Amino acid sequence: MERLSGLDASFLYMETRSQLMQIIGLIEVDPSTILGGYSFGRIRDQMRQLVRATPKFRRKLDNSLINIDHPAWVEDDHFDIDRHVHRVAVPAPGGIGEVTELCGHLAGQTLDRAKPLWELWVIEGLSNGRIMIMLRMHHAAVDGVGSAEVLSQLFSLSPEQPDLDADLLHQTAGGSSHAVLAATGAVHYLIRRPIAMARLLPETVAVPFAWLRRARSHEAMPAPFGAPRTRFNGPITPHRSIALTQLSLADIKRVKNRFGVKVNDVVLAITGGALREYLLAHNELPDRPLVAMVPVSVHGADDSGLMVEGTNKVSGMFTQLASDVADPVERIERAAELSRKAKAHHADIDANILRAWAQFAPGTTMSTLMKFYGDRKLALKHPPVFNVTVSNVAGADIPVYFCGARVTAVYPLGPIFHGLGLNITVFSADGELNVGILGCTDQIPDIDFLAHAFDEQLKTLLEVCGD
Repeated sequence: MERLSGLDASFLYMETRSQLMQIIGLIEVDPSTILGGYSFGRIRDQMRQLVRATPKFRRKLDNSLINIDHPAWVEDDHFDIDRHVHRVAVPAPGGIGEVTELCGHLAGQTLDRAKPLWELWVIEGLSNGRIMIMLRMHHAAVDGVGSAEVLSQLFSLSPEQPDLDADLLHQTAGGSSHAVLAATGAVHYLIRRPIAMARLLPETVAVPFAWLRRARSHEAMPAPFGAPRTRFNGPITPHRSIALTQLSLADIKRVKNRFGVKVNDVVLAITGGALREYLLAHNELPDRPLVAMVPVSVHGADDSGLMVEGTNKVSGMFTQLASDVADPVERIERAAELSRKAKAHHADIDANILRAWAQFAPGTTMSTLMKFYGDRKLALKHPPVFNVTVSNVAGADIPVYFCGARVTAVYPLGPIFHGLGLNITVFSADGELNVGILGCTDQIPDIDFLAHAFDEQLKTLLEVCGD
């Protein structure tokens, strides 16, 4: 039995029918490299073997009415691969539009909480002869870095199926015991939480004062609830739209070297430019710059015993996107400067403060409030916390294979929220920067515009590099 941390459990509590807390990977593969040829049965059988050495795929939620703390993961003793690995054909002609429409529909479906919280769809019928693998996992089970680790367990370095890790084969989440769950929950709730509260309060009280000092010297990242309103910042529905594009990592690094900035600065500048073009095309560009929330991994950070270890180890950094700047050169320079200030400010804040406070998340109350917040469209009643999530996850910079098929692209997709209806995540792997864009169809029906805008923004910056 492994108890969820407060941050892990928060993704369960925040979930509603419209606000789905899922992390998705769209994995495009070339089946021509599969030894013996492709068949869905072969993929399913190999996944059955891989799951034996991937404990996260076999654990499910367990809770009890007498448990006053967060739920726990336990081994699913009745795990059935056929309830998790599915097959579907994309409608003709099988182009990228048909693929993203199908994936958008699947992204709007809930995961069954009575089973391990993941499913894999094998999508056939693509016009280019490839196969798209759609892996959906609940955010309670993985964060961005965790999802990359899961992929590394599913991928291999050659078409041959590797030997399974003997140590992982014997790992288990453990069985269910409601008495133990309730007893340890009481200890956490009645003893550990008050101690953590006493340690957290002084540290937390100091944060806004330090923020104000930085703001006075123009060295602060943007404060929450200060972003301009856009179409992305209203209530969302269960309908999802997806756009994908693939950029050359060598081109990104060429721009990086030309301007003396980081890869993430180039990503932020391109994102700001793409959103600027989209909002300009709709006559909706705010005068003030858009604000992005950039997830920051805190894997390896010392938690000082303030919280349950958990799966999600992430904090958030706010930065402006320079979307108010028309000139691409000025925009990338401005984006790099804004990012530098945000990183310096974020580094001054305890990396675990968000995770520590999440331990106090009240399950039933939080779930009720989130449903009320969405039903009453309260996202329209206050300034946006921020405008868009922009995440950058690093993968392997070498060729990899999934069940014998060469992986040609991995597109990541993160969750969206009421008031925060656009997520842009990039995944660098094997010389490519794969961009996954997920939004609410009712807010951004023409999401493909953004994917094309990413291509155009990089093209513009490369033209500058050639001058």
